[in-house]
Amino acid sequence: MTAVGAEPREALLVAEGLLTRRDGAVVLDVPHLAVHAGEILAVVGPNGAGKSTLLRVLGLLEPPGAGVIRIRGATVAPGGSTLAWRRRMAAAFQDPLLCDTTVAANVALGLRLRRTGGGAADERVASWLGRLGVAHLAARPARALSGGEAQRVSLARALAVDPEILFLDEPFSGLDPPAREALLADLEGILREGRTTTVFVTHDRQEALRLGDRIAVLMGGRLAQIDRPEIVFAAPASEEVARFVGIETILPGRVLARRDGLNVVDVGGASVEAVGDLPEGAPVLVCVRPEDVTLAPGPAEAPTTARNRIAGRVDRITPLGPQVRVRVEGPVAVSALITRQSREELGLEPGCAVVASFKASAAHLLRR
Repeated sequence: MTAVGAEPREALLVAEGLLTRRDGAVVLDVPHLAVHAGEILAVVGPNGAGKSTLLRVLGLLEPPGAGVIRIRGATVAPGGSTLAWRRRMAAAFQDPLLCDTTVAANVALGLRLRRTGGGAADERVASWLGRLGVAHLAARPARALSGGEAQRVSLARALAVDPEILFLDEPFSGLDPPAREALLADLEGILREGRTTTVFVTHDRQEALRLGDRIAVLMGGRLAQIDRPEIVFAAPASEEVARFVGIETILPGRVLARRDGLNVVDVGGASVEAVGDLPEGAPVLVCVRPEDVTLAPGPAEAPTTARNRIAGRVDRITPLGPQVRVRVEGPVAVSALITRQSREELGLEPGCAVVASFKASAAHLLRR
């Protein structure tokens, strides 16, 4: 099942019927994918899902076994030369792949290959080194750069050619957290300001949420869902997508009734209300994100506007930096994500009685 949300009208790049096999196994099977002018399409999925293969195929770095790619409506001829098309694109990878020369010469490389010479090339090199904060490194040998500096130079080289489409394959994954956050912030500003059409592959959900205008979830080489970030993360199209995007409470149940735009669902000892209009008797999965669950000491009745309240005991507490994940065991198991301060204020420890609450609008129903 593929959910498609509202999309810009102009398709800059369209792929139809992509199929790639390796050793007889299908690694990419994408019937249709459109990348629209000015958007950032974030491609996410688990390891081995085919994300990098999709990027290489879309970027004409690897031919598909079958399928057609169109750029601004023109078909890229299968088996033909792709050089002219690729000169309209640029890419940056997890490994910066810099040449053994100076920083400035690396950034100028794409311009020289496109026969942009003299002062025009020098001006663009200086401009992009400055915008990415590495102008002071222009004369330094590339081999002397840190990881973060090298990735900034790689991005400057890609952006200097003013590509119609920019492809990014895990460009932040090899960086330490401070360098990653700084580069992510700078790149976000650059892409938004220039409305650069970008296909961005990442395994990091937070990077996808931050950069993506739309998110494409790839599972087993197939598009499981493509939509706006808020839809993919709050209303996943399948259980597999739900688990990947961080939904930890997934409760199998059956619809008992429907009323006033809500479904009442039996989840095995507890009753849950969720926004929906499914028929009575329908087997479903109730999906709730951990950050949508609030906790209160139990069994006291704390005031809340949430329709769903599940009493239980804290089973496990997992520190996650400034937050903690709390697993509550009751009639069903529920996960909550709260701040460390909230944990301290509530005095939560394993074995504590609590009430987990969430609104009907926070519960997403999937047909089983």
